[in-house]
Amino acid sequence: MTAGESALRDVAVKVAEEAAELVRNAREAMVAGQRMPVETKSSDTDVVTAVDRASEDLIRRRLAELRPGEAVLGEEGGGAEGSGGEGEGDGVTWVVDPIDGTVNFLYGSPVFAVSVAAQVAGRSVAGAVVEPASGRVWTAVRGQGAWLDGRPLRVSAPARLEVTLLSTGFSYLSERRARQARVIEGLLSRVRDVRRGGSGALDLCAVGAGWTDAYFEHGLNRWDWAAGALVAAEAGAVVSLPGDDPGLGTDATFAAAPSIAAPLRDLLAAHGAKDV
Repeated sequence: MTAGESALRDVAVKVAEEAAELVRNAREAMVAGQRMPVETKSSDTDVVTAVDRASEDLIRRRLAELRPGEAVLGEEGGGAEGSGGEGEGDGVTWVVDPIDGTVNFLYGSPVFAVSVAAQVAGRSVAGAVVEPASGRVWTAVRGQGAWLDGRPLRVSAPARLEVTLLSTGFSYLSERRARQARVIEGLLSRVRDVRRGGSGALDLCAVGAGWTDAYFEHGLNRWDWAAGALVAAEAGAVVSLPGDDPGLGTDATFAAAPSIAAPLRDLLAAHGAKDV
């Protein structure tokens, strides 16, 4: 690991942990009865809270202090702007999701995370995913590996599709959700089971840890996968990102254990994944 890569990883962890503490404290205040402003974005089910915005504001402020002048792309604040307002260019761009799994956060489910990744030329080189509820910290550095709380990660090795545990997610738009469901319906008799966690970042990390064997979803944004996909890839998963595999759809994210990656990819394609 180079000193530069180590520094990027350390910054990602630091700001993600600080934001996770803010999010955790806000969730505890909600449990205690404090109300929170909630708005919607692309649909009535696509929500954003005041805590999302406060978390991203904290991350942007800390990145400006720790890595001045570097571009930031965030789910709530847009991007990619450095402290001087410049575009992301060829340098480091920080890609942040202040709460990945906002609906889970709002309902009290613990399955949500803060995701911070450093990218160069659109590809992640270092990142961290922090779970506020559990305190778990997932990290990765390109070419150097992935870790959960400092423990090296390695993907699973299912022998065949029939014993593959697949995770997925669905669009906030009901029409697209129905099309996605039809693809999954075609897979149900061919895999062990299907999970839907509600956080793309944590679903990707779970593949890296071997907690699931594969993950597939349409419609993720860059901040959803920037850190989690690096964790999966550095743990040994076969990963394709939006735009990498038109046969699965132009906005498909795919991560799978190598032993079943090819047949799973072909099965998804055969059931119309590219048309979702």
